[in-house]
Amino acid sequence: MKTTFTSDILSKIYKKDKIKRIVELCIGLLILSLSFNIFCRPNNLVSGGVSGVSIIIERVFGINPSLFILITNILLIVLSFLTLGKEKTIHTVIGAVLYPISIAMTESITNYIDVTSESLLLSTLFGGFLHGLGLGIVYKAGYTSGGTDILNQILSKYMKMSIGNAVYFTDGIIIILSGLVFGFNKVLYGLVLIYLTSYMTDKVIIGISSSKAFYIITKEPDKIKKYIIEGMHHSVTNLKAIGGFSNEKSTLLMTVLPTKEYYRFKQGILEIDSEAFFVVTDAYEVMGGE
Repeated sequence: MKTTFTSDILSKIYKKDKIKRIVELCIGLLILSLSFNIFCRPNNLVSGGVSGVSIIIERVFGINPSLFILITNILLIVLSFLTLGKEKTIHTVIGAVLYPISIAMTESITNYIDVTSESLLLSTLFGGFLHGLGLGIVYKAGYTSGGTDILNQILSKYMKMSIGNAVYFTDGIIIILSGLVFGFNKVLYGLVLIYLTSYMTDKVIIGISSSKAFYIITKEPDKIKKYIIEGMHHSVTNLKAIGGFSNEKSTLLMTVLPTKEYYRFKQGILEIDSEAFFVVTDAYEVMGGE
């Protein structure tokens, strides 16, 4: 069977910097495990995922979380092979197996760091920060920690829902279960934990914006181009645009500048053309060009 174009590209991506990515995976899983054992498990903070379910299961049935996560991840890996295929499953196996092992290896950390009696809010804040940091490193390395990441892909495929909605669905059920077991108060902390985790994960993956992308439609394109090149010492790209309502042809200028130059550039545009239309967005990564 011939390798498809997409499979060939994915194969090249996953072979690139493999040792470096595995090291990053291990670091990310270690941070995830510390967040779980220091802040989440002792305080019964559930933020979703199989690790969240393991906290509920430990309270109800007394099953060790690392054992529960390992067994659940193995079952989900098998289910993934049967429903999603080898290509989408193979890169989840390493993280899915290493994560519960990492949790088991760091369980004794609470003998040295015990925050159970401290502020629940601080535990939520630090737990969410570390969880998002670890998860972001794992995702950025091209891996996952298994668990509901696999389940969400299966739901997306067979329930015809987006991955985002699948995440809301599974995490929502887990949060509701945590409320039934630990009380409504823990649900509120769990929601804060989910938000912080999501926020930190995004920041680790795409970074903090240090540049702004400007998209400008103006009656004075030549003057603004001159200002960008000679005054701001940056490059600019011309894009042909057609008005959706008027059908009139115009020139769209696109340029990327450091955030610190935002005010000077914005005011320069308005000085040249006070009626200029422009959109400013965060540019998290700028590559290529001269």
